[in-house]
Amino acid sequence: MTRRTPLIAAALLLGLVAAAAVWVRHATQLVPVEPGPNVKHTAELVERGAYLARAGNCAACHTERGGAAYAGGKGIDTPFGTVYASNLTPDAETGIGRWTADDFWRALHHGQSRDGRLLYPAFPYPDYARVTRDDSDALHAFLMSLPPVREPNRTHTLRFPYDTQAALVAWRTLFFSPEPYRPDTTQPAEWNRGAYLTLGLGHCMACHAPRNALGATANEPDFSGGQIPMQGWYAPSLASPKEAGVQDWPLDEVVRLLRDGHGERGATMGPMAEVVAGSTSHLNEADLRAMGLYLQSLPVVEPPAPDTETAEPQALALGQRLYAAKCAQCHGENGVSSEPEFPSLAGHRTVTMASSANLVRVIIGGGFPPTTAGNPAPFGMPPFGQELSDAEIAALASYVRGAWGHMASRVLPLEVQKIR
Repeated sequence: MTRRTPLIAAALLLGLVAAAAVWVRHATQLVPVEPGPNVKHTAELVERGAYLARAGNCAACHTERGGAAYAGGKGIDTPFGTVYASNLTPDAETGIGRWTADDFWRALHHGQSRDGRLLYPAFPYPDYARVTRDDSDALHAFLMSLPPVREPNRTHTLRFPYDTQAALVAWRTLFFSPEPYRPDTTQPAEWNRGAYLTLGLGHCMACHAPRNALGATANEPDFSGGQIPMQGWYAPSLASPKEAGVQDWPLDEVVRLLRDGHGERGATMGPMAEVVAGSTSHLNEADLRAMGLYLQSLPVVEPPAPDTETAEPQALALGQRLYAAKCAQCHGENGVSSEPEFPSLAGHRTVTMASSANLVRVIIGGGFPPTTAGNPAPFGMPPFGQELSDAEIAALASYVRGAWGHMASRVLPLEVQKIR
């Protein structure tokens, strides 16, 4: 993408906004939906909805730190400003207490609120459109069973023109089509269950797919990796075994990673550790195996060859000294750890892949796998961001990316500064 691409995209959006403003009132009328059955909110349905809410990790966005569960208020930072998650408790005034199952289905499948407002795709309705009506009704039943919390929704702080309904009309015209999940009849039921969870409620593409200048992902499955906006983390490609692909893993190891957040071949950290803690560690074995089977079936797409420009000799020498002082005790003098709790860095995918973002993030802020039933006392890596300068972190990262036969590119102090 050239430097002019965002400017061209912004100009295109402005033109579409101007056109959309003429007919936005018509376009934001309630999308007609086929009325669903009159479903009784039984204990079994509520329990199923609670399980599905875990699969979608709904609480992660709709619960503010220190706030009531599902009461909203958490800010989701985007390149266009901050979107605040809404109150999903059944409070009649500030939550969804007056929402019917049809209203909830419209929001999930069409990205439209009960009052006709188009919702921002920070709420991943492009993925949730694949959710079935039965699962939507179960989710609605669960949310309606929660204690109502009076918590007014916060106003989004987005820049113009992204703060307008006209901009959403334009965005949806370009990038959104509410397509349900359609089972692949050539694949077994277990594979289709895994695809449904991964592409729908799991909304894995929300992080692991590249986004264009206006924040949209492809409509077709694309797991080739993407930068997580405003967080400094890179969601590595699930299509490449050189990044985060599991095509060559035993299925049991994939299940273990999703369930426990830690396994013989790696551990989850950063945003993925949060996903495991709040979502996949609570799923049953059958669903984890189905997701693993689907992920293993993804076609291998290798990323472009990385830049192999190495750091200056003095930077590499500094990095080597820092590694010996700060890292070798756990990770081994030659990058091979003698303790299973500490990963070997020689050949580690986080070290060698083209993007150095996750390696730098871990050096700055530490690395902490989630606490799960299968890994109740995880070992974590301490942060070094307070004691090492940008230049020192860049030198350390450059050293491990070039040591032990690695061919990854250098890291510059400016890259570290940006990630900080």
